[in-house]
Amino acid sequence: MKAFLFTALFAFAATANVNPSASEFKWTGTKVTGSHYGKVPLQSGSIAEENGALKSGEFVINLAGLTVEDLQGEYADKLKGHLQSPDFFDTAKHPTAKLVVKSVKGNKVTGDLTIKGITHPNTFDVKKEGNAYVGKLTFDRAKYDIKYNSKSFFDPKALGDKMIHDAVTVDFKVVKQ
Repeated sequence: MKAFLFTALFAFAATANVNPSASEFKWTGTKVTGSHYGKVPLQSGSIAEENGALKSGEFVINLAGLTVEDLQGEYADKLKGHLQSPDFFDTAKHPTAKLVVKSVKGNKVTGDLTIKGITHPNTFDVKKEGNAYVGKLTFDRAKYDIKYNSKSFFDPKALGDKMIHDAVTVDFKVVKQ
């Protein structure tokens, strides 16, 4: 009887590591005149499931490994360098970002997102697809002290077509090992 109870409990609650190389995080930033996009690699992660559904998780994103995919050559290198500079993510001081899932209600996930050492709650939708969880997280870069050409810190009229929108989206696919 004890063995049955142990097996039943184990089947309903499980923690698993995430496969960083199979997981994907695609970022998109927009500005008045267009957008840029690329990827950031998952450094590490784990998820806990209960009855086959997401219960909690923790993910470390390698901002120092950020890529730019909409540009090529020196233009991609310049944008990547600028995004990694103190104007944006300051990856020399803050090489990673972190998301800690605090609660899950149906497909609605609430977690603490930390960027540049600043933490704010973030709520987004997630869907289970086989051995993976997919969704889209949007964060307001101004909340993380990312000021460059932001209307939250500068006069939008003065910025004109140089203004960069504060909302950054991250489409993700987190794959369990």
